[in-house]
Amino acid sequence: MTDKELRRLSRNELLEMLISETEENARLREELAQARAELENRRILVEQSGSLAEAALRINCVFEAADRAAKQYLENICRTAGENGVEK
Repeated sequence: MTDKELRRLSRNELLEMLISETEENARLREELAQARAELENRRILVEQSGSLAEAALRINCVFEAADRAAKQYLENICRTAGENGVEK
């Protein structure tokens, strides 16, 4: 709206416009707050998923080490049993 058009409006019309713009401003502020909250939640989820992926990799390494230890233990038992003349 141009300055000339604004000058032709009555006080009531100007007040109605001001109220309307104020309400719109409040609605947009609320939307912005919600969007920011959702963005923060997504950021936290992304950080946690990274942590979960790292934890899964670490656990995988632990399982691999446990598997190697179990295989080595079984090999040692079989070798010891063979050295002592015990059948497998």
